[in-house]
Amino acid sequence: MEDVVRVYRGEWPESTHRIHAAVVEPSGKLLWHLGDAFRPTFARSALKPVQALPVVISGAAKRFAFEAADLALCCASHSGEEIHRDRVITMLKRAGLSEENLECGTHPPRDRDSYHALIRRGEDPTPVYNNCSGKHAGMAATAVHMEEDPVGYSDADHPVQRRILEEVSFLSGISAKKIVYGLDGCGVPAYRLPLDRLAAIYARLASPSHVEDPFRRRAMEQVTDAMVQHPEMVGGRNRYCTDLMKAFNGRLVGKLGAESVYCVGDRKEGLGIAVKVEDGAERVLYEAVTEILRQLGIGRDTGELDLLAAYTRPEVKNAKGQTVGRIESVFTLRAGEPVRW
Repeated sequence: MEDVVRVYRGEWPESTHRIHAAVVEPSGKLLWHLGDAFRPTFARSALKPVQALPVVISGAAKRFAFEAADLALCCASHSGEEIHRDRVITMLKRAGLSEENLECGTHPPRDRDSYHALIRRGEDPTPVYNNCSGKHAGMAATAVHMEEDPVGYSDADHPVQRRILEEVSFLSGISAKKIVYGLDGCGVPAYRLPLDRLAAIYARLASPSHVEDPFRRRAMEQVTDAMVQHPEMVGGRNRYCTDLMKAFNGRLVGKLGAESVYCVGDRKEGLGIAVKVEDGAERVLYEAVTEILRQLGIGRDTGELDLLAAYTRPEVKNAKGQTVGRIESVFTLRAGEPVRW
């Protein structure tokens, strides 16, 4: 049995991408899987909802009057649209900071209109255009609130990052001492977790009632509520994260991670789903995630998946706009926990 997504040209396979996935309940029990459910995986931006938790737990969100849309932006890999940039600047001002305090670096915005506007003005993108600028604004604001030097807040040994590691450890069930990390594209620690533990994090985010600590539980609820209430802040126009959460109207919380990682928390069933495309090809990721939801029966018979038709078996087009192929999942979820070798 192949756990792959295929890219077809005409009716013939042209490329094949291997898929790993884990579907987990809040207890950590693995229910369904593809490929290597325990594959060590850099979660990348899929961990942003966890990185946002200390913004709430510390009291920074309350002190600086961060709204739900601000918390959603703390979880975002946004497209750099005006609504994203303006809100990041406002968040920084509330904490007595400015764009110069952001340690995320910069890159051209994903939003083409915003990028073209920069080009017309002859300007270079600044850190606020970085897809991680909302997350960094939350981190810097937390440092200010805790009376810590905001300079270096992105360093692994800064208290801001140590608090985040505590949340990753708690939700994954892995000792902080055993969690390894590299550097993410925006300069903060990128944690490497077994795929099933990443799914467990999302199962627990989706079902925070299992968490005894009321402050942590409420923070989890605030962060996930913010994401589903303001999905436009998490991604942007024509982005899967935004469209997925809009389609499911509060039931699912979803987040992309670089190198083709995707995580979903089902707030109705308390399930966590983590997906990794082995070769990092984002072009097949959303087809794989949508097909996993279909096989789990999530939105299959109630119409939500119909709203994600653009991501389902998407067509491959050439430069003339002609349909020349398709992307199609070739896998079936398997129940139970596989043998660990």
